[in-house]
Amino acid sequence: MRAALYLSAGNVIVDDVPDASLSQPTDAVVRVLRSCVCGSDLWSYRGIINRAERSRLGHEFIGLVEEVGSEVSTLRVGDLVVAPFMWSDNTCPACVDGIQSSCSNGGTFGAVGTDGGQGEAVRVPQADGTLVAVPGGMSGVDESLYAALLATSDVMATGLHGAVLAGVTEGSAVAVIGDGAVGLCAVLGAKAILGAERIFLMSRHEDRAAIGRSFGATDVIAERGDEGIAAVRERTGGLGVRHVVEAVGTPESWAMAVGMAREGGSIGAVGIPHTAPNLPLFQPLSHHLSLNLGIAPVRRYLPDLVSRIMAGTLDPGSVFDTELPLADVAQGYAAMAARESIKVMLK
Repeated sequence: MRAALYLSAGNVIVDDVPDASLSQPTDAVVRVLRSCVCGSDLWSYRGIINRAERSRLGHEFIGLVEEVGSEVSTLRVGDLVVAPFMWSDNTCPACVDGIQSSCSNGGTFGAVGTDGGQGEAVRVPQADGTLVAVPGGMSGVDESLYAALLATSDVMATGLHGAVLAGVTEGSAVAVIGDGAVGLCAVLGAKAILGAERIFLMSRHEDRAAIGRSFGATDVIAERGDEGIAAVRERTGGLGVRHVVEAVGTPESWAMAVGMAREGGSIGAVGIPHTAPNLPLFQPLSHHLSLNLGIAPVRRYLPDLVSRIMAGTLDPGSVFDTELPLADVAQGYAAMAARESIKVMLK
């Protein structure tokens, strides 16, 4: 089969790899219909973090179940499924607590020795606990919904998780730092699912800001750093906001999050801190801030998100502004690295 491989910083190819196949009785093999490039994939593409040469790429996909292991009981061949970016058994103590991203039997697609989502097929470990079947299957799902369903495999659930960690509730005012796909989905989750009333989106890119407004952002602020903090505080009578979603993971974005949170506020952080910010604790301590952070347990949110999409009440699909065939994946990486595309969907 064909799959995307990482060679070195700035160098991604599609090449032949061994076919995905069952290894354990709890596995399933999924034929990929749609996958995508994630902002987190760009950290190695830009050379900021190291990755093994010829390692598989991608961790977000939807597809059709082609084969199931002998111990798989909840899935059938032909099911249309969404895969969270990490697999989990959904039965261990962490999973029962709703933290499937910390599953004791879990892992991440694209890690060493695993298939990546940016390929023609994927072996899915712990298939019963990982995959969520879409009601109606292929015959009941219009292809126009593929983008929305694909978004739930990572960015929609991750953005929502940031808003949940920030404590967003009905009528809340919240600031979202980051106008990538995760930040935009945080806006959508805060508005459409949690009921936020006022949403500040930090964005200076009009194409991204336009999607943010369509998702529910009431205020778009282009300023950064101290100027961005001042702008949020000015629009909130000097108080700042009670809820902040940090969806970037850099020292600069963390400084903004802490600076614009009001006394006793909460920060929900889902931006992966690849640049290793050293968070000064005195300011959060002196302002009684709650800091909640973690890798999103996508599996926890998937059934509800899929149900909302199928009911027509949620559509995060517009975060995908570019669609390419798998063979052109390198073009997709280049476009996202240059910020010419928000998020690339691979067909």
